[in-house]
Amino acid sequence: MARLEYIPEPTATSIREIDCPDLGDPPFVTGPALKDRRIAMISTAGLFTRGDRPFVGGDADYRAIPADVGENDLLVGHVSVNFDRTGYQRDRNVMFPIDRLRELAAGGIIGSVADTHFSFMGATNPIEMEAHVAPVIAQLNADRVDSVVLLPV
Repeated sequence: MARLEYIPEPTATSIREIDCPDLGDPPFVTGPALKDRRIAMISTAGLFTRGDRPFVGGDADYRAIPADVGENDLLVGHVSVNFDRTGYQRDRNVMFPIDRLRELAAGGIIGSVADTHFSFMGATNPIEMEAHVAPVIAQLNADRVDSVVLLPV
């Protein structure tokens, strides 16, 4: 992630001026032990699968990423001079740590890995993204997910 002071103008000003919603105080939630949790990932890397609609700058919607997506079928739509994809090109787990989650599940550290994960486009106005949250929550609930790893890229 680039530091704001290293991002060229007018991009830096645009990021500074994004109106973020006040989410209030989130409630404290208890849940099952980690070894019993079903985990999904939500990324802001603009990930999408080959054949799906690529992200375009400013897209506020999301893409569903199946857990069994092939290594060569997961693409990155986030393009910016401030976004270095070198690490991802070497190892997809940098942005989408599916192999690490599988290892944790196989080792009994977590209960299981969700069937579907989600990606949004980073640097998008969060107010515009709000309408797309309910469908993601519905899909997570349908997949019996009780924990999410947030991957702000």
